[in-house]
Amino acid sequence: MKKKILFVVTSHDKKGNTGENTGYYLGEVSHPWEVLHKAGYEIDFVSPKGGTPPVDGFDLKDPVNKEFWESKDKSKTDRSLQPSQVNPDEYSTIFYAGGHGAMWDFADNKDLSNIASKIYENGGIVAAVCHGPAGLVNIKLNNGQYLVDGKKINAFTNEEESEVKLTNVVPFLLEDKLKERGAKFEKSGLWQNHVVSDQRVITGQNPQSAKSVGEAILKELNK
Repeated sequence: MKKKILFVVTSHDKKGNTGENTGYYLGEVSHPWEVLHKAGYEIDFVSPKGGTPPVDGFDLKDPVNKEFWESKDKSKTDRSLQPSQVNPDEYSTIFYAGGHGAMWDFADNKDLSNIASKIYENGGIVAAVCHGPAGLVNIKLNNGQYLVDGKKINAFTNEEESEVKLTNVVPFLLEDKLKERGAKFEKSGLWQNHVVSDQRVITGQNPQSAKSVGEAILKELNK
């Protein structure tokens, strides 16, 4: 029996005090979902608050988004679990999807960090894309080290944050925070597909990297 995969999505729906809506970025859920769903994995969804999370990047012209939106798993996102309802032993992988909302409610959620730490210590995979690595910055292992310390990691870059004019809106810069935690930060140019896998930690730079993160997770699971 294949162990399930846990997708983490944000509960946060506003970009700071700009009044602009945000949420989880649909393509960063749908594209990895498609890869892992077709490989036969059952996927559950968790969010900091549980229930129906806000969605951003809503584009049903993308056929993969449309397929996900019309799937049974979409109804699971509408009833996303609260962290207290998750048993880490049931999962082979935890994957943090991005969307700007993640910058406000992933990093300081101790329950989610503990779930990820347990999955990793059980020999599982921790993965994230775009702003999803905000969920990685405070994960500590049993030895007291940060999960990302000494590992190759990437995420939404300072240059990309500047390009979308949110450098002074987000609570911290993801690239800088990951480097502070000891990550060996890698990056490509703006909006380039860039994924890195290091010791069962898989990270992608931006929405363009979402499918490749799913493929990297599958490759690691098949080892």
